[in-house]
Amino acid sequence: MADTSRTTPGGYVLRAEEGNPFWFLGSLVTVKVDGARTRGKITILDFVNPPGFAPPVHRHLVEDEVFYIISGRARYDCDGTVFDAGPGDLVFLPVGSAHTFLVAPEEPLHTLQITVPAGFEEFTAEAGTPATARVLPEPDPVDPAALGAAAARHHIEILGPPPASL
Repeated sequence: MADTSRTTPGGYVLRAEEGNPFWFLGSLVTVKVDGARTRGKITILDFVNPPGFAPPVHRHLVEDEVFYIISGRARYDCDGTVFDAGPGDLVFLPVGSAHTFLVAPEEPLHTLQITVPAGFEEFTAEAGTPATARVLPEPDPVDPAALGAAAARHHIEILGPPPASL
């Protein structure tokens, strides 16, 4: 089915398999709602992170970030406060907070990520690659310098490497 969100004015429905998909840090990210559709107010992304995945420790200088967990489990660290979250839980990470998470090793983590204001989808597009297949690949090595430069252009500070444990 075609992604009609960019061609249909007004409201729309995207089916589970629809949206604009990217591979981003070894995770599948599908843009469901972007800033172009919301006058820059909100972004909603469907994320599937592989078991054991962790992003670098980072902070958003502009956006609040919310994760609604559909399936899987992860341990989050927000400014030194560590908490576990699973299906049905909502995680709020305020603008300016240093944070990361570590996906449990048993299964992928499937979340809806909401950022306010919009813009995170532009970072995923720049730092990622278009996804032609929706099967989680083996993660490619990340070039920390390139990721840091892309993050800085999108008002995100990389503060440290992905954690091995939390």
